Amino acid sequence: MILVWFKKDLRIRDHEPLTVASQRGPAKFVYVYEDDLLEDPTYSYAKHEFLNESLKELDLSLRERGAQLSILRGKLPQVFTEIHRENPITLILSHQETGNNVSYKRDLRVKEWCRENGIEWQEFAQTGVVRALKNRDGWSRQWNSRMNRAILPPPIQFKYAGSLSQSREVKLLSARELNISGIEQPLRQLGGEQNALSLLDTFLANRGKRYTLEMSSPITAENSCSRLSPYLAFGNISIKSVYQATQKKQAEIKSLSRKPENWGRSLAAFNGRLRWHCHFMQKLEDEPSLEYENMNRGFDKLREGFDEEKFNAWTRGETGYPIIDACMKYLLQAGWINFRMRALLVSFSSYHLWLPWQKPAEYLAKLFVDYEPGIHYSQFQMQSGVTGINAIRIYSPEKQQLDQDPDGHFVKKLLPVLGQVPAEYLGNPASMDTSLKNKFGIKIGENYPAPIVDHKSAYTTARQKIYKWRAQPSVKAEAEEVYKKHGSRKKPNKKHVRKPCR
Repeated sequence: MILVWFKKDLRIRDHEPLTVASQRGPAKFVYVYEDDLLEDPTYSYAKHEFLNESLKELDLSLRERGAQLSILRGKLPQVFTEIHRENPITLILSHQETGNNVSYKRDLRVKEWCRENGIEWQEFAQTGVVRALKNRDGWSRQWNSRMNRAILPPPIQFKYAGSLSQSREVKLLSARELNISGIEQPLRQLGGEQNALSLLDTFLANRGKRYTLEMSSPITAENSCSRLSPYLAFGNISIKSVYQATQKKQAEIKSLSRKPENWGRSLAAFNGRLRWHCHFMQKLEDEPSLEYENMNRGFDKLREGFDEEKFNAWTRGETGYPIIDACMKYLLQAGWINFRMRALLVSFSSYHLWLPWQKPAEYLAKLFVDYEPGIHYSQFQMQSGVTGINAIRIYSPEKQQLDQDPDGHFVKKLLPVLGQVPAEYLGNPASMDTSLKNKFGIKIGENYPAPIVDHKSAYTTARQKIYKWRAQPSVKAEAEEVYKKHGSRKKPNKKHVRKPCR
């Protein structure tokens, strides 16, 4: 019997394991609620509900093609052992996954189990991540080759091997039924392949036209960013499908005698971010310890100790800096925020609060419905200044307030207590004189917190520390090794530093 094992590839289009199963069959189709993943601190209520929405749609798609999805719960490979006793497995088909430490160890266990039981396990690549990569030289060429392969259509019909024993299958179990921690995040996106395809269509039809102009502001990014990141993370759509649809749109724009304003630049920028999406994932594939350890071990003692009080204020959105607090409160509701604001949150925790990155990274991983481990930890380390090969970016909350929310619409929506404060004071309401505070109903320390740190002194101290540490010969030597292993071989565009797509 063939077993198609779904992980983070919850779709039927451009799905190589499904294509192979339809040609070879008969097959059973399985998703496992894995106890180890459900208990991981980065898992959450919102992620689970997004997952269930995706599983429900996937099951309907399989039923339309003569099969159905069997949902089980337990640990792997023990669940496979139970299936194997009832229906001997000859072949497992799945996609490769570059996940966190839990899924990485799970895959190692499954690999050993297959070897011990004489079962073939075929894993197929679904991103540009290259397994067992020797070095980064030529990686971009391999990425291009994968992205330009033909898109696989949904199989028309499956040879179904029948459902599993009813005693083994479970129905969709909600986050509440499984006692999964976390908040509902009522503004989060809904899961499923159709939602992913619809978003891609609207982005390439009109929403993406002002992508480069509007992706940095939390006000405009909500519409002008693709919003595909959670669907890529759960595999509701393949990155190859997104890439080729973008290429098609670029060709259409180039064929026009009169080029529409902004489209060309926006599509080029977005296409670049698709490449960088896999570039950052490749780092974790090559070095799984990046989930916990500094990429450049020379920074291991840079930040020692942990200020729990400052961390807790940051997690609640109570730092006294409105743009920081509004971003956190938005994220608590939506499970998503644009890249610039993510970088701002990380920069503030790493430099202003001088917190080691690991615990803040775990906290935000739980909040992000689009949590992609390879991107998350690589970016967190880059923004925290512990790679030794990336520019140091210490953002000013007040400047970001002026640049990205100049009229205060975003901040006032998320922090209604500041609704009457003029825009020029929203960067730091505590700086207003007493008469203005009284006039606008602001009581610092009562209805809005005092700044948790002084920006100027925190900025100066952090800058001195990070550059002094970075100048150490041992750190420089380690940085050279980091670049050899993880550095991009393509010269960056100085005007537009590329980030993973959001």
